[in-house]
Amino acid sequence: MLTDITIGQFFPGTSVLHRMDPRAKLLLLLVLMAAIFVFDTKGGYAALTALGAVLAVSSGVPVGMYWRSLRPLWWILAFTFLIHLCSTPGTVLGKIWMFSLTWEGLEKGFFLCLRLALLILFSSLLTFTTSPLSLTDGMERLLRPLRVVGVPAHELAMMMTIALRFVPTLIEETDKIMKAQQSRGADFATGNIVKRMKHLIPILVPLFISSFRRADELAIAMEARCYRGGEGRTRMKELRVGGVDYAAAGVTALLLAAMGAMKMAGI
Repeated sequence: MLTDITIGQFFPGTSVLHRMDPRAKLLLLLVLMAAIFVFDTKGGYAALTALGAVLAVSSGVPVGMYWRSLRPLWWILAFTFLIHLCSTPGTVLGKIWMFSLTWEGLEKGFFLCLRLALLILFSSLLTFTTSPLSLTDGMERLLRPLRVVGVPAHELAMMMTIALRFVPTLIEETDKIMKAQQSRGADFATGNIVKRMKHLIPILVPLFISSFRRADELAIAMEARCYRGGEGRTRMKELRVGGVDYAAAGVTALLLAAMGAMKMAGI
């Protein structure tokens, strides 16, 4: 179901993650994403999985929402797992037609799927616990040094946040259009690929019209509130790095050191 897609949703709360500075969360997310690829050992994956589980439970966001964020990509995970299971040479566990299933392929496919799941989990932790406004401010502050080379930090951060904010809205709009078309006899589940692509035209046309209408309404609303970009713009709440952010950075540094030691030891 399209309504199962949770990209861009925010859940207000008072957890430690909610209270963290958005800049710290963005930087730690980048660090953890890099760690997923650098510390590719069993011990490293175990530590990152445990960290993700603890953060998901402590965030106050319903645990089922994290599962819903993974569900739309299950076929990618399944395809990745099967490709490595059938194409990796090693100890043969069995055969299916002309493909040999190996233990090495099973292990490699599992850890690659776990890597993708961790990337989605940590990204969901950021969007679930950070409001779009805070995310915009955090991105702008991090991109501000690039203004010396002509990068429009505020405008770029605003565009990314608006795009992220309207993902749930567009998904909901698409679901409504599909249900309206199905109630009039449209069939999106049968036929070959060409026919299914043709069936999407009655969905895409009203969706594009609705998207342009929403964009025009948003532009008018921003102009009515005298929005003129980020130059000289002030904020009611200034971002401040606090003790929670330093503690999170310290815990992350200790975790990275532990994973580095495990990788050197071959664990």
